[in-house]
Amino acid sequence: MSVRIRLTRVGATRQPSYRVVATDRRSPRDGRSLEILGHYNPRTEPMTLVLDLAKVDAWIAKGAQPSDVVGKLITKARAGGVAMGGKTLAKAAAPGYTKPGTRPVVEEPTVVVEAAPETAAETAADVPSTDAASTEDAPVAEAAPVAEEATSEAAPAEAAPTAEEA
Repeated sequence: MSVRIRLTRVGATRQPSYRVVATDRRSPRDGRSLEILGHYNPRTEPMTLVLDLAKVDAWIAKGAQPSDVVGKLITKARAGGVAMGGKTLAKAAAPGYTKPGTRPVVEEPTVVVEAAPETAAETAADVPSTDAASTEDAPVAEAAPVAEEATSEAAPAEAAPTAEEA
């Protein structure tokens, strides 16, 4: 009897997941297996691969032959795993890495602007800008009330102390 280490499909329709099994070469793909050696899910991000390498080595020592796909999975398991698209986990974990076929993520620097506290003297001293665009759009009548507000605020402040003194 020749033993083969291969994948057995498990999972729902259109949601494949696989078991890595040791089985007779003549048995059907999803037929009876001698031993379950691990599982593999290519649909997760990064892919899930769990193998009992001690059991795999024991079966290979007994003469079992891994299939082509399982041979590659064993190599990846010994190397430390891979992410989707054939990229190693170290490369996939690097900042700026994107899955092949996707648009790269562009990080924009964050700018923090803190406003200074406004005082009454600063608001009275503010004068509208003299840009050509702002002078054309702004009517002349708006400039006069700003000046009146500044003088009307200053006048009662001076008048109040004189009324209390009297």
